[in-house]
Amino acid sequence: MTEASLILNREGHAGTILMNRPKSLNALDIGMIRDFAAAIAQWKDDAAVKLVLLEGAGGRAFCAGGDVRAVRAAAVAGDRAPVEAFFTEEYAVNEGIALFPKPWVSLIDGVCMGGGIGLAIHNGPRVVSEHALLAMPETAIALFPDVGTSHILPRLPGKLGTWLALTGARLSGADCVHAGLATHYVLRENFAALRAALVETGDAGVIGRFAAPLPEASFAPHRALIDHAFAQDSVLGIIAALEKAGGEWAEAQVKVLRRMSPTSLSVSLELLKRGAGMNLRQCLDEELKLTRTVVHDHPDFREGVRSVLVDKDGKPAWTPARLEEVDRAAVLKLFA
Repeated sequence: MTEASLILNREGHAGTILMNRPKSLNALDIGMIRDFAAAIAQWKDDAAVKLVLLEGAGGRAFCAGGDVRAVRAAAVAGDRAPVEAFFTEEYAVNEGIALFPKPWVSLIDGVCMGGGIGLAIHNGPRVVSEHALLAMPETAIALFPDVGTSHILPRLPGKLGTWLALTGARLSGADCVHAGLATHYVLRENFAALRAALVETGDAGVIGRFAAPLPEASFAPHRALIDHAFAQDSVLGIIAALEKAGGEWAEAQVKVLRRMSPTSLSVSLELLKRGAGMNLRQCLDEELKLTRTVVHDHPDFREGVRSVLVDKDGKPAWTPARLEEVDRAAVLKLFA
């Protein structure tokens, strides 16, 4: 017998969820998504469940995101139905978590990216350890910030959300609290005691007792430049502002941006601009529309996943190859 990919239990006053695909860094597949939906439906009106406790198995990851290799395989085969089902049902879970009427406590110890952030960000509290590492790396595989993050990222302090979305910058646990992605910083050595207290009391308020002092954000020295450069109206404008500022950090950001899919960068920036003025439901609808064109009608997603996750050669051949060649009309057509 193989263990379930999502293990649901009732412990004390908590409904507990363990994402259990450690060899895949707990990446979400369609079965897990459906089990999440069932848990939400089962526990939202259950008076015995005071809160939900979400964790990842294996010690290395909370959840490394959605299983985009499976999505790519379906897209390569020209099979739209499983792609539509995956994103439709995943985004419904994101909204279900946002609407869940009780605390949805995420204990993030290890890697949390993309779809994993979507499982934590729309409710809370969100607890990170010193071993947590959060990122939205979608532009490297030519997707875009989804799972409702097009609503969340524009609402982070300053232009941190745009910086994170376009560069895929990785934040440590403490950085995530400074950026607004997490609510509490708790050392890994205290996670077991915190978990026990949550289960015993059903009170998310106990988390504060376990919180550790926050070190300064690693991005603090660059905040002014982030807020200036990533406020520009286009990706080329962002790069120009970074190049004008100069310095080692700015040059590193330019190198990262130049490696990403030019089309994906342009789509992502446009999406965040739109998301700033939309509610979560509208953002999820916009993201779902985008999956239909970005995944199936443009070659970069298939090429990006191939380069990063399939062949792992790190040598994507983007279409077009350079930001200077991106046609804004073609970008806007992907939103139609």
